Amino acid sequence: MAAAPGTPRIRRTTRDPEELARRLAAWLATVRPGARPAAVTVPDSNGMSSETLLFDIEDTGQGTPSAPLPVRRCVLRLAADPNAYTVFPSYDMTRQFRVMRLVAAHTDLPVPAVHWLETDPAHLGAEFFVMERVEGRVPPDAMPYTYAGNWLHSATDAERARLEHASISVLARLHDQVPVPEAGFLAGKGSGSPLRQHVEDLRAYYGWVVEGRPRSPVIEAAFTRLEELWPAEEGETVLSWGDARIGNIIYDGFEPAAVLDWEMAALGPRELDLAWAIYLHRFFHDLTVALGQEGLPDFFRRTAAEEQYARLTGYTPRDMDFHTLYACLRHAIVMLRVGYRQIHFGEVPPPADPDDLVMNRAALKAMTEGHYW
Repeated sequence: MAAAPGTPRIRRTTRDPEELARRLAAWLATVRPGARPAAVTVPDSNGMSSETLLFDIEDTGQGTPSAPLPVRRCVLRLAADPNAYTVFPSYDMTRQFRVMRLVAAHTDLPVPAVHWLETDPAHLGAEFFVMERVEGRVPPDAMPYTYAGNWLHSATDAERARLEHASISVLARLHDQVPVPEAGFLAGKGSGSPLRQHVEDLRAYYGWVVEGRPRSPVIEAAFTRLEELWPAEEGETVLSWGDARIGNIIYDGFEPAAVLDWEMAALGPRELDLAWAIYLHRFFHDLTVALGQEGLPDFFRRTAAEEQYARLTGYTPRDMDFHTLYACLRHAIVMLRVGYRQIHFGEVPPPADPDDLVMNRAALKAMTEGHYW
């Protein structure tokens, strides 16, 4: 998630990039004798959860590898720095690794190949995995792709429509193609249906976020309204990507070239991903309009996205007032944690009203009261 343009720069790590590069070289030598990392960079990426390192692998010719290098241009996903007031309480890299392999094995989605999983934190200070690096472009969070001058904002209506359709197709194919029994390791910790478990896991996350901190009235009101809107029929359970948004897709032109960031994957209804994708666009659009620009009002509109999904799958999304409220609520809790994180690092002062830390409070309040859409 991204901060609003103009806010203080959000700290993402306390790690030293040069030290990471040295330790990466030592680790690589243990798994690939005769190889070394080159051009190691730590990008200022969209996310604030797991960290990303980019590097190339060079073969020094000094080792005796038993097989060709599986990948030369690499991305390393490293569990978040525990000293950086993390966004989430834990980071299960094995789980992400398994999800990516599962999706790659059962779908035609462009999921980057994952090659190494390291669960020993002694090497880089946390668990990590290495995957292939895919070239292309990503709709950015900061400045948001809804801002004038961005490549997606500057595209034609037809090009944006193509990207929107292709992105919704990613959700449709994921939901239709992955066999749910093989994704049982993603089941929630609570009891009841997958949707109930998903919501109870969110309640537990909110409890962790506000532990020792002021609670958020706007978030708690949304939880109450969520129960009032609870679906009479929760629908089919599928593998939910979790962070299903265009900012987590690398595009070749306007077609998906790589689907990224599976740390929020879970089991639940189809609507979880669709509502998240719809709302996260509206979040960036609302932010852009609030700062005096037009945004992209005709892109990823709720009705059009629901209709596209229905055409692709034969399944008509339902209870979307519930699911878009839930998406907005999930995002609000992450934003509250990010706000407390900024306070922790002295980037912003503590506000008198904790709801001031909820960047999407107006949207959440409007959805709770039933007049947002």
